[in-house]
Amino acid sequence: MGAPIRLVAGLGNPGREHDATRHNAGFWFVDALAAALGVSWASEPRFHGAIAKAGPDLRLAKPATYMNLSGRAVGAIARFFAIAPAEILVVHDELDLAAGEVRLKFGGGVAGHNGLKDIRAHLGTADFWRLRLGIGHPRDSDVPQQQVVDYVLKPPRRDERAAIEAAIESGLAVIPALVAGETERAMTALHTKDEK
Repeated sequence: MGAPIRLVAGLGNPGREHDATRHNAGFWFVDALAAALGVSWASEPRFHGAIAKAGPDLRLAKPATYMNLSGRAVGAIARFFAIAPAEILVVHDELDLAAGEVRLKFGGGVAGHNGLKDIRAHLGTADFWRLRLGIGHPRDSDVPQQQVVDYVLKPPRRDERAAIEAAIESGLAVIPALVAGETERAMTALHTKDEK
């Protein structure tokens, strides 16, 4: 048994022009989770984003800062509600996984992901959970010379979006186990399903 997850933070960029871009996969996830739980978002300026309360001890968050400043929101929420880093799940896009792949991991490096880098700085540790939603890498795309920044800020192709949506569904299925602190069960269920 691990620590129960008390905060699920989806990463993305605010603004309608970013809604459909690959970099907003984390927002897609928490929006789907809020819908599944029947909770609604409330803008909370003191937390630099939107918060949804899902049960007595679970909060969802969407930072209203740009991706590079995601730690301001996650850090503020964690401090206010006394949420330990090990009780935080950060959901983000992952270049190193193909569209449709999903992985759960604890701690480790940030692989150049500026949102994770800022969260690590604000929490003072990298020891938080990450749900990595694969979006693929431009080197494996139709335009391999495309810059990473251009790639993540563009919408995925229709087939890629469908694959990412399927990965989101797989991730949503393990949230109850994570909230119960059953991290091993969640990892086994997610990674076994993903390999089939």
